[in-house]
Order: sequence, then structure tokens, then C-alpha cells
Amino acid sequence: MGARADGLRLWRMATIVSLAALLGLAWNAWSGRGMTLRANALIKPGEKLKEIPAAEAKRLLDQGALFLDARPQSIYEMGHIPGALPLPLEDFSTAFTRLEPTLRQRFDIVVYCAGYGCDASHELVRALRDKGVAAVILAEGWPAWQDAGYATATGAKP
Repeated sequence: MGARADGLRLWRMATIVSLAALLGLAWNAWSGRGMTLRANALIKPGEKLKEIPAAEAKRLLDQGALFLDARPQSIYEMGHIPGALPLPLEDFSTAFTRLEPTLRQRFDIVVYCAGYGCDASHELVRALRDKGVAAVILAEGWPAWQDAGYATATGAKP
């Protein structure tokens, strides 16, 4: 009875967990109160934030777009997109004042952060929008750039 009973018990547990997951997904989809599973959770419903993939961001960089790094300065110095300016979300007011003349002249701004659930780029784009500056977001941020094998830079200078 030992091995067969263990196998049967494991099969029952897997069936129960699978059924529970299916019922949970069904409730989420048809209840009208579930969360959207197809949309980006970092973008609020109805919000007009635009994310672009790493390949499009690279094309924009090659065309001279301005990149802004929303991560803290110390993280920026460890590695960033070449030419990107640091505009840490945590120090937005001071950094924005310093960069405002440049930002107001540009219509090709791309913002990125640490990626994979990092909301700093989204928050920074919202803060820029509130100041009248438009920008797009590099989807998945810094990790997407690195995963694509694009050039990186280190240090305090862009």
C-alpha cells in the first residue's frame, strides 16, 4: 500500500490545487471584481503611459533620444545606459530643477529604472507629465537593456 498510496495522495493533491487555480482564475475573469491579468499592473486603468521594448529604445538612443535613469545615484554609477542622465525619483525636485532647461527642449525622452516590478520609471514619467514634460518608459528597464546585450556605462558621468 505504501508507494501506491503515496502516488494516489500526490495525484489528489495536484488535482485539488489545479482545480482551485482554475476556479480562482474563472472567478477573477467573470466576477467583474477581479484584477486584469493581461494589463501592466504598474499602469493605472485609463492612464496614458507608453512603454517601449528595448529594441525600440535602442533605436531611439541611436537617433539621439534623451534617456533618464530613475534609480538612485549610487545604483546609476554602478551601471547605466550610455548617455543617460540620472534623475532619481527619490530626489525628483532637486534633480528636475537642475535638468529642467534640457528636459523642456526635448520631445524624445525615455525613462528607465531597475525593471521587473520597479515602479520608479512609471512614477517619474507621471511626475514629469505633471511638470509638462512628456516621456516614454523602457519596458522592464535596466534588465531588459542588459539582456538585449546593448552597451552600458559605469561611473557618475553619462
